[in-house]
Parts: sequence; structure tokens; C-alpha cells
Amino acid sequence: MASSAQEACRWTVAALSRYTPATISVLLQVHDRLRCVAATGAWQVFATVPPGTGIVGRVYATGAPAVVPDVTADPDYLPVRPDVTAELCVPVLDPSGRAIGVLDLQWSGPVDLEPWRETAQRLAARLGARIVALGGPPAESRSEKLLRHAASLSSAPTEWELMGAASCAAREVSTLSTAVLLIAGPEGALLGPSPLAPGELETRIRAELTEAGPAALGRMVDRAHRYGAGYTLGEAGQPPTEDYRPLTRAGVRTLVAVPVGPADAGGVLLVADERLLRPDPTTVSLMELLAGQAWTSLDRLRTLARLREQASSDPLTGLRHTGPFGQRIAAATPGRTALLAIDVDGFKTVNDTYGHQAGDQVLVGLARALEGALRHGDELYRIGGDEFVAVIEVSRPEEAVRIAERLTEAARRTGRTISVGVALPRPGESPDLTLRRADQALYAVKRQGRDGVHLSAA
Repeated sequence: MASSAQEACRWTVAALSRYTPATISVLLQVHDRLRCVAATGAWQVFATVPPGTGIVGRVYATGAPAVVPDVTADPDYLPVRPDVTAELCVPVLDPSGRAIGVLDLQWSGPVDLEPWRETAQRLAARLGARIVALGGPPAESRSEKLLRHAASLSSAPTEWELMGAASCAAREVSTLSTAVLLIAGPEGALLGPSPLAPGELETRIRAELTEAGPAALGRMVDRAHRYGAGYTLGEAGQPPTEDYRPLTRAGVRTLVAVPVGPADAGGVLLVADERLLRPDPTTVSLMELLAGQAWTSLDRLRTLARLREQASSDPLTGLRHTGPFGQRIAAATPGRTALLAIDVDGFKTVNDTYGHQAGDQVLVGLARALEGALRHGDELYRIGGDEFVAVIEVSRPEEAVRIAERLTEAARRTGRTISVGVALPRPGESPDLTLRRADQALYAVKRQGRDGVHLSAA
């Protein structure tokens, strides 16, 4: 008598194989996949199949047997062997009639499928009843959980979602109640995102870490990178290191801490519980694998962000350039969006007299000064050598003129002057024509002696 679901499946496959040369496999639902738990008759089989994929997935999803005398005529067929000609797949049902897996047979020669259909259905029914009696399909192993979460980490679209997914994976794979990710930031280590409904321990941990401040969080990160992964021994009465005092004040009695990424840009994954436990070394190894996958995914997101920034930004000033500018002015609102065309007065003289390096310094300094003079939400672009355009939202033209005057004042504080032409889009006017009017207004300032603002006629 089989003592586990896996053993029952293996015995079923072995019994069938004595009466047919078919490739035989049993796939059971494990979490969100059909996982092959027993097979024979092929050099290689699919380890997992998403429900709904292939003939086996279709049978599992519908609960209806599939009799396929010619696999080349079925678009769902998944090739296990190159010489397969026919396939029979029946659902493995529990006593209530719910599919918990499939029994699949594939032949590479002539076969009468109808008698085999009856046999397979009888065996699948007995197998389903035995699996339920043994406690149901096998539970997902911790390694399988880690593999599943690795896919979600790789597909996370943002850093914030990635860090949340890593914490969720750490809790599920470790079986400890809480996981918190600390990642290096420009002003010290930062706490990763909180789950939608954090437990009491995590709430206390986050409160203590927030109160401790970036310096204390930085010490935890430094410790993990200096000494590597560590875990508690589950022995009462042993004092924690000073670096982990905020955690013990929150009620942590069991802790696994593993470094994430490099010391200068990474962080630490803290996996904790208020129960007094002794994590096994396998748990620590799985957390290290998770931390490695999390950092690989995080580094990829940051690299993509840098590439996008480089593709859309001027490398000298860091301002966005003509590509994003064209997209922005295409969305301009007539009478509300103002274009401020900006030109640096006497810039050619700087380049000719002091060299291009000095000219670059002037441009960078002006870019920072102009950015600082704009309001939150205003946008500044570099569209040429010494040409900038600010795109701002205003309620009336006079407001745009005032902001342009602020820009000229900011430029003077750097020791330079600028000429600014202002134009607001007219109804039905193309963005190119609006920009041309702003340029014409700018040249009107140049003709009047530079260092000023001119508004294009509405």
C-alpha cells in the first residue's frame, strides 16, 4: 500500500507500463502548476506545465478526457517524444469530482484508444481517491516556492514592487512570520515597502527601525556585508549584538540576516519571528539564494532606468532633450501651457575665449540655476548647444512672464545673462509653430540688448 501521493503515482505508472510500451506520466496540481510526479517510457519529460497548456493542461482545466488518435491534428499537443502518434489523457479526480491532476499516455505506434480510455479512467479514479486518503497532492517544496518567487522577482516592473515581492518570498520560503528588506539609499539605508496588512511583529519592527534612524540601519547593513549571513541558535538568555537591539526591542527572538548585493549599494534581508526557533542551514542557504536573485533583479531595473535616462537626457546637464521635449509639447494645452525659449547671452564668446570646458561649466551651472528657479512640475529641456526650453502650466500669460523673469534673475546670480521668449499655444496651432513664435520673441529680446523677457502676441 502506497504511503504517499508520490508513491501512489509511481506505482500506478509502473503497473500500467507492464501492459503497454506507451510513455506514461502523472501530473498533479502543485500550487499554480501541474507538476510531473511520476513518469516512464521517455528520455525526458516536462517537469511542470501551466494549467491550460497542452493537452494535459486542457484536460485538467476542463475535467474532460482527451482521446487524440493523431497528435499532429491537435494544436495543444506538447511533444515529449519525436515519434509519438497518439495520446490519451484523463483527469485524476478527487471523490467530489474535482480535478487534482491528470494521467497521460502517449504511443508511438498503432493503438486502439477506446479500451485504454476505460482502463485509464478506472485507474485515475482509484489513484485520485488514494491521493486524497493520503492527504492530497504533495505540498510545494521550499525550493519550488523559491523558484516560483524568482519568476515574480524577475518580472517586477518597479524597485518598490520588487522589494515587496522579495519580502513576501522570504516569509513564505523561510516559514518565519516577518521579512524586512533594508536597501542603501543616498542618505542611508531605507526600509523596503510594507505589505498591505503587516502582522503585529512587522509593525513593531518597522516602528523600532524608523525610530532608530538611518545610521542604525546602516550598521545592520554593514554587519551583514562584513561578516556574511547569520542566524540565531534558538537559545534563550543569549544577549544580542548591539546592532540588533532595535529588533529585539520589537520582540524578535529568531533572526536570519543575509546580505543583499554589494556593500556600497546593496542592503540586508532580515527574516524574523517572535517565536524562539533554530533555523536550519538550508533555510539560510535559501535566503541567500533569494537575496542573490533579488539583487540581480534590482540591479537590472536600475540599469534599465539608467539606460532610459541616458536615452532621454542630455549627458552634460542631465536635462531631458529633444525626444521627450517633442512628446511634451505635443500634449500642450492652448492658453494654459507656456513655452519659454531660452538662449545664453554671449555663450560663443565664452567658448572662443576660455575653451569648451569652460563653456560646459557655464551650461551646467545655468541648468542647475534655472531648474532651481522653476516651480514643482515645470520642466526644463536642453534642445541645442546653448538653447533651453522651459514648459510650464499657467493660468494666464502674465504668469508665464513672471516665471521667465525669475529665470533671468537666477541666471544673473551665476554671473551670466539669458534672453527668454515666451509663447502660449493658440487653438489649433501646431507645437512647432508655437515654438517658432517663442524663438521669435527671444530674438526680439536679443535685438533690444539681451538679458530680458519678451511675450509673443497671442
